[in-house]
Amino acid sequence: MKYLYGPVKSRRIGFSLGINLTPHKTCNFDCIYCQLGETGALSLERKEYVKISDIIDELRSWLVNNKESAQSFDYITLSGSGEPTLNSGFGELIAGIRGLTPHKIAVLTNASLLKDSLVRQQILGADLIVPSLDAVKQELFLKIDRPDPNIKIEDIIDGLITLKREFRGKIWLEVMLVKGVNDDIRHIRKLKEVIDRINPDKIQINSPVRTTAQVGALPVAKSKLNKIKFILGDKAEFF
Repeated sequence: MKYLYGPVKSRRIGFSLGINLTPHKTCNFDCIYCQLGETGALSLERKEYVKISDIIDELRSWLVNNKESAQSFDYITLSGSGEPTLNSGFGELIAGIRGLTPHKIAVLTNASLLKDSLVRQQILGADLIVPSLDAVKQELFLKIDRPDPNIKIEDIIDGLITLKREFRGKIWLEVMLVKGVNDDIRHIRKLKEVIDRINPDKIQINSPVRTTAQVGALPVAKSKLNKIKFILGDKAEFF
């Protein structure tokens, strides 16, 4: 398969059939913890990196030829090896999937483009959105997510708050914690304040478990994760 992968077991959303909407590592972040390695060149350009009609054709063929497997997964997930919302045909793909199958649609996103009303309009067709938020101060955001310099953390936060008001599905906010980078308890308390403003349905706490883009991006100790979970409240869970 050229654009589809799986179904695979996800720690966060169960069994998922993945769809890749961009070439490898086409992203506007270069996160230090990314398991896919470093981003060669950051991109903020939205365009049809992968033709949506080709993805839909491949999905249609897969569903016809894998009827048994098609009954065994929970979501069709738009994620892959880059930031899916960079594909300008993102909304068209969601509509196309709806025309092929009753499966629920999940979107994994770094949330960088959610300030854009067009991107939010396109993503509203999903059932589940899993955006990430690793920092709430620009200096720390630059350190852990290494974004395109035009991206500001306040815009991401504003986009998430607005999305919550507009979206009828579920939002599970992912927080990736890296030892000695964004796990300071003072930062966690500020993060908690921002998360309360966003009001997601769940908070999914992660820490690196695989090879990372930057050497030394290490997991946070379980004892500290327990403390962080307590601070973030009842919606928080470990993954």
